[in-house]
Amino acid sequence: MNFLLRTIAWQNILENNGIINTLLKALNLPTINIINTPTAIVLGMVYNFLPFMILPIYNTLAKVDDNVINAARDLGANGWVTFRKIIFPLSIPGVISGITMVFVPSLTTFVISNILGGSKIVLIGNVIEQQFQKVGNWHAGSGLSIVLMVFILISMAILAKYDKESEGTNVW
Repeated sequence: MNFLLRTIAWQNILENNGIINTLLKALNLPTINIINTPTAIVLGMVYNFLPFMILPIYNTLAKVDDNVINAARDLGANGWVTFRKIIFPLSIPGVISGITMVFVPSLTTFVISNILGGSKIVLIGNVIEQQFQKVGNWHAGSGLSIVLMVFILISMAILAKYDKESEGTNVW
């Protein structure tokens, strides 16, 4: 489903006359005001970006041989120890990949905060978009975009340094 459609669906769910408040009214419970709040933005961002975090972790864990987990069980490890000592360390490359895949779009998004936050909550993506669209200051928008791009490149270089399973440890 389209990113924009998912965000608009969340808007319909969270509105004052949306699905959640309609259900609460039907159950004679007090309604809640979630739309145009930071909570709505967080819900929308988690819903839209969660697959980009789960899929790399799943891909990494799908490659783990079942015999490794069975060996841990045979050696007396319970579920928590197996997770802590084997499964989690083996999932780290997927976690790093997921962080990289979620970090960049979550920094630059402005649609979610405009739709679910009612343009009341401002993120860096909103500031850049406003510089180009509303203010017409292309120089400031370009400067902010370059600063954001440098910040993203530095963070990706740091993540690549700690990603031991990547093709090369150097980003450049």
